[in-house]
Amino acid sequence: MIKILDQIKADEREMRSYFADTMMELADENEDIIYLAADLMGTLGMQKFEKKYPERAINTGIAEANMIGIAAGLSVTGKVPFAHSFGPFVTRRVYDQVFLSCAYAKLNVKIVGSDPGVCAAFNGGTHMPFEDVGIMRNIPNITIIEPSDSVQLRQVIKLAADRQGVFYIRLVRKITQRLYTEDSQFQLGQAVQLRDGKDVAIIASGIMVAEAMKAAEVLTGEGINARVLDMFTIKPLDNQAVISAAMDCGAIVCCENHSVINGLGAAVSELLAQTIPTPVEMVGIRDQFGEVGSESYLREHFNLTADEIVAAVRSVRARKKV
Repeated sequence: MIKILDQIKADEREMRSYFADTMMELADENEDIIYLAADLMGTLGMQKFEKKYPERAINTGIAEANMIGIAAGLSVTGKVPFAHSFGPFVTRRVYDQVFLSCAYAKLNVKIVGSDPGVCAAFNGGTHMPFEDVGIMRNIPNITIIEPSDSVQLRQVIKLAADRQGVFYIRLVRKITQRLYTEDSQFQLGQAVQLRDGKDVAIIASGIMVAEAMKAAEVLTGEGINARVLDMFTIKPLDNQAVISAAMDCGAIVCCENHSVINGLGAAVSELLAQTIPTPVEMVGIRDQFGEVGSESYLREHFNLTADEIVAAVRSVRARKKV
């Protein structure tokens, strides 16, 4: 069962603190849990993990390809490795190691890419992954997850630890909007419907879920009932949720903190083109590189806002089949 807060609000703690607490819980319960970091042990608050389990915390240095190779070797021995670096460095920099050493070998490796999209903020374009989902989607049988709040994060980390296979988890380090109550229960591969509606469906992931909810409120004032889906599992996509949204609403807007090329919107469009062709608009990065700035500035600069979603809804409804 999933329950949504009556009022969406900023969380009291950063996402990385929830991640660190969850990893501690997992390590307490399972001695095979191993954490690897590419000289970034402190960026996710994992110092207490390192202190309590020094033999299970491995700092590989700024050598991400080697880190993935070590994680693969640990998996061969029955360990459950979680390997972390900033998003670009555990995707585009190490793609071949993930593809061959982990996925092709059918191993059990969990890869955490932090600061997705504009969340890299002042680290700038070199650290700003707009393409990481697109890169990782090409790997057969990989699971790609982007938690939208801390409640969901804690659960999906535990679900990933319990499930065999290669995972890529997009993780915001700082404070996000809180969407769900503590007793909510999630299933990998199943989208969450936050609002029902028949006029348009807004399918979002990560930080864009809260923006989608804001946009839906604005649209209600215009007499437009928007269905909102939190597609926190990007691969495998919840095909049935997408097809049902297309059949019921006849128009879809996809929202992501990622390039519109080969991300969530592309996955939705690929499915609909083969099943029930439906007008789709995408809110995301438009074939651009990242840049330096505050997250609030970058959201506005790259049009990752509720206003942009509202505009996309108006546009897609004009193309909607009668």
